[in-house]
Amino acid sequence: MRDPAIGEILVQADELNHRIDQLGTEIARDYAGREPVLLVGVLKGALFFLSDLMRRLDVPCEVDFMAVASYGSATQSSGVVRILKDLDAVIEDRHVLVVEDIVDSGLTLQYLVRNLRARGPASLEVCALLTKPARRQVELEPRYVGFEIPDRFVIGYGLDHQERYRNLPYVAVLQSSART
Repeated sequence: MRDPAIGEILVQADELNHRIDQLGTEIARDYAGREPVLLVGVLKGALFFLSDLMRRLDVPCEVDFMAVASYGSATQSSGVVRILKDLDAVIEDRHVLVVEDIVDSGLTLQYLVRNLRARGPASLEVCALLTKPARRQVELEPRYVGFEIPDRFVIGYGLDHQERYRNLPYVAVLQSSART
């Protein structure tokens, strides 16, 4: 897809696949004997990552989804988090792994982790495809991280700008001229 809004590619498709293989191996090792693990996908951005990661796990797992909003149509989090879709599953005494597309300021994830922890899971960890440590506003580090990236607005592999570009097979920078 050639689109002037698509800038520098930060993570190629083959790099994504290789790292997801590694994450799948790590997670399966860590959850062996504690299964089934409940994967909680944060919609919509984590859908591609969750789907690929889940296929790499060789331990029993289940999946559920949450939808939260903190961006709206902006390119920076508002800091105000709303749950748009809650879990269907009860997570009390379950091993829960939140699967997130990107951790930016950490505010949304901090809210989500606090909310889920209050529900009494046996364990609660986070797996994030991407993380931007330079933007972090809270003390929060996911247990599993795919890639650390610079402080740029990214699209592709589930990440969007105004609902576009999720279908790119790689992670790229959104050109600043496309943000208006």
